[in-house]
Amino acid sequence: MMTDGYNRAPLPMGRIERLGVPGLLFSDGPRGVVMGRSTAFPVSMARGATWDVGLEERVGVAIGREVRAQGGNFFGGVCVNLPRHPAWGRVQETYGEDPVLLGEFGAALTRGVQRNAMAVAKHYALNSMENARFKVDVTADDAALHEVYLAHFRRVVDEGVSGIMTAYNAVNGEWAGQNEQLLEGVLRGRWGFTGVTVSDFVWGLRDAALSLRAGLDVEEPFRQQRARHLPSALESGRVSWDEVDRAARRVLRTQLRHYATRAEDEPPADVVFCPEHRALAREVAARAMVLLKNAPVDGAPLLPLPRGLSSLAVIGRLAHLPNTGDHGSSDVHAPEVVTPLRGLTEALPGTRVEHVAEDDPAAAAAAAARCDAVVVVVGYTAEDEGEYVGGDVLSDAALLGLFPPIDDDLTRQRFASFMDGSGGTGASAAVGAGGDRTSLRLRPIDAGIVRAAAAANPRTVVAIVTAGAVITEEWRDAVPAVLLSWYAGCEGGHALADVLLGDVDASGRLPYSIPVSEEHLPRFDPDATAVTYDKWFGQRLLDRDGHRAAFPLGYGLSYTTFTLTDLAVGALDGDAFTAAVTVTNTGARAGRHVVQLYGRPVGAGGDFPSRVLLGFAAVGLEPGAAAQVTVPASTRPLQRWTGGGFVPAASAAVIEAASHAGDPGAVTAALELRPA
Repeated sequence: MMTDGYNRAPLPMGRIERLGVPGLLFSDGPRGVVMGRSTAFPVSMARGATWDVGLEERVGVAIGREVRAQGGNFFGGVCVNLPRHPAWGRVQETYGEDPVLLGEFGAALTRGVQRNAMAVAKHYALNSMENARFKVDVTADDAALHEVYLAHFRRVVDEGVSGIMTAYNAVNGEWAGQNEQLLEGVLRGRWGFTGVTVSDFVWGLRDAALSLRAGLDVEEPFRQQRARHLPSALESGRVSWDEVDRAARRVLRTQLRHYATRAEDEPPADVVFCPEHRALAREVAARAMVLLKNAPVDGAPLLPLPRGLSSLAVIGRLAHLPNTGDHGSSDVHAPEVVTPLRGLTEALPGTRVEHVAEDDPAAAAAAAARCDAVVVVVGYTAEDEGEYVGGDVLSDAALLGLFPPIDDDLTRQRFASFMDGSGGTGASAAVGAGGDRTSLRLRPIDAGIVRAAAAANPRTVVAIVTAGAVITEEWRDAVPAVLLSWYAGCEGGHALADVLLGDVDASGRLPYSIPVSEEHLPRFDPDATAVTYDKWFGQRLLDRDGHRAAFPLGYGLSYTTFTLTDLAVGALDGDAFTAAVTVTNTGARAGRHVVQLYGRPVGAGGDFPSRVLLGFAAVGLEPGAAAQVTVPASTRPLQRWTGGGFVPAASAAVIEAASHAGDPGAVTAALELRPA
């Protein structure tokens, strides 16, 4: 790993060739298969912006095939952690701020992957800080845990996920990798999970015997603490052979179930980065892009841009940078990445495209003045956010001591270069860079470039490369159009051109809320050693405190317009119900719309959110067409944890079919809630 790069081939755990036991052959994710030269899909947060679980399941099928074609069978890429604060450095690996969105997308990816490989959900639990992940103790009361931070893991377990990876952080005073209450009490005892539990890599447990007793089946990825300490723990009685056998049976049972139920034939080797998967990556990237603003210029919305442009200025240091996300354990090494500049140039063969890469507002303004229209590409890179290893590990003797012993000088030298980033391989590139974001705003020079370009040419659109929320208050008024274009994968440049030129409708919707100010977010200390998580973050915190969002959860514009009418709510079947609503495309273009179903509990009290997401469904419509859309939903988010289980938070709820949280055009109906 320290010489060839992180996870370039399957990492085997529990393999016994003598007995024909293949073992758990690990590949990381989630933006694709980390092994080899695989297809880089848009990051998970971008995929969450599609609000389309059918599309995510197709991504899962493609990923599963690429895992299997490269000798793997165990995909550790179903990341469903809830980002309590948008500065979290690995926010790109998860799907959004809402438990329902997280759970449904995690379930969809699981369904797709498990046609060819075992899927592993991570990082269980309360993992949403990067810099302090090896040292922080996250406390949460039972209500916050069960109503919010564990709900999406429960949904993925219900879907039949094969594995659960524990987090590095501690939960309520005990490291997650040896937390018996989480592993045996909740995961297996309450939810009935029957798969395998695995640690996060290298530093995922601190006590070999305690972790085994607590229900952690596999230490990943090397022979470390358990190889050194379990023999003596067995001799002393700190751990029993029954507990060893329990873990071994779970490892074997999970493999047997997988191989007995695989749904597809062996894929060919050339399925990796095949044209079909590249086309899917392009489709997902285009569907994910969220149009935040599209004001008129000369009487008509700026976007989509006309194909008859004689010239186009493409401005920004990121415009021609292959930029698919961070360089940590989720980095996918696609053979080719289409940049925004390349995508626009290829889409406009008769247009003179002028590129300005320098951080120079004057040069940006000059190019903008010479061209018919301007695209400014701004945002972040792996230097700004992502997985981070360095500081704590390099300075903490206890953490260094968890790594396998290094007995020779050459390996010791390679380890040192790996840890300080000078080795340049795999995850080491994240050391000393990335981590939690230090700002939710663009660099000041980027804001200056945006304003300079827009002053020189009113036909200016800004494309933001990001995963988490970006506060745009200091420059958004200067431009007519703003598009959230994400870390968009290997086909992102083509997808950007598809959306900007109107070949694909702007159909992405925000998977989180964007505040007007950082003051409206929970407090975030990236170096904290202890923190308490409550129920209040994102849209629900804005609602509680009466703060208007710059852009609410689920927001996004289209190139056409839609209306929602005639909401009908079906009867409850346990926690589940469906709602039907008529969606009409009232504009002149074909487009896609996302129907979002929210519940407002009547009289639940101030300690419960005033509005929660219950379900969602997407639909495509031709101009003037209408369709009745059935939205599957659950009342689980309307339930309160009492200690013995869930009960309705109120006796009734107002159900809203909406285009975003707090939509004034929502249609409503009443739903009586019965005891869970």
